[in-house]
Amino acid sequence: MKFSEQVRPISYLKAHAPEVVRALSENRQPVVLTVHGEAKAVLQDVGQYEETQETLALLKVLALTTRQVEDGKVRPASEAFAEIRKRLSKR
Repeated sequence: MKFSEQVRPISYLKAHAPEVVRALSENRQPVVLTVHGEAKAVLQDVGQYEETQETLALLKVLALTTRQVEDGKVRPASEAFAEIRKRLSKR
């Protein structure tokens, strides 16, 4: 995906909003909006946005897990499951 092919002035969006929204749904490529020639915003399909947010959440979990491993904050799975079973049996 080349962002340079998807750059549009805000005035284009104002004049062609239905066309831009339809294109977002069809080709799933974000549109970079400019104001006075400067990039100011990115418009993307809601499905693509949701996928991006899910990906970011997974990457944050991975980074947190990696940091915990590096800090030695780990224990054997058998201990973790034993603790879970103990908590569940108290209910």
